[in-house]
Amino acid sequence: MAETASATNQFVTFNLGNELFGVPVEKTREVLTLIAVTRVPQTPDYMLGVINLRGQVVPVVDMRLKLGMATGEESRDSCIVILEIDIDDEVLVVGALADGVREVLDIAGDQIEPAPRLGSKLRSEFIQGMGKVDEQFVILLDINRVFNSDEIALVQDVGSSGATAENQQEVEAT
Repeated sequence: MAETASATNQFVTFNLGNELFGVPVEKTREVLTLIAVTRVPQTPDYMLGVINLRGQVVPVVDMRLKLGMATGEESRDSCIVILEIDIDDEVLVVGALADGVREVLDIAGDQIEPAPRLGSKLRSEFIQGMGKVDEQFVILLDINRVFNSDEIALVQDVGSSGATAENQQEVEAT
């Protein structure tokens, strides 16, 4: 990260299993209690489906599956974090299923280490850095890099009001 040591960043933190993740506050629109998700056929396993968010169709992704973790059990703490992803000068709204939201943390630039090159369960290109707060690490996600361009096209198709199985096959064929 190109942050100065005195710069402080705010991150919304959430749990996936025993791991604590963070996304920048400015990328987080809101947090919803767990609501029914409408499954969309012929989408990847991590794509849970779509929700209606005040008239907008929003795709929902299981972040555990997307990040290569084991599927978790839903609990009363499970929630959907609504995120804004920047792709090609366009903002895409996506819901991310999390085991629970913890808090908003202020993390100083000097408390953020670069992404590890080895030994991480996650692919390091997804990681903006590792924040250290009170002897605990927070995996700081670069939410714009969690999805590749093909996945973004699929998410956009799922999120559009005219999403059909035929559209999904077209995206998968490219």
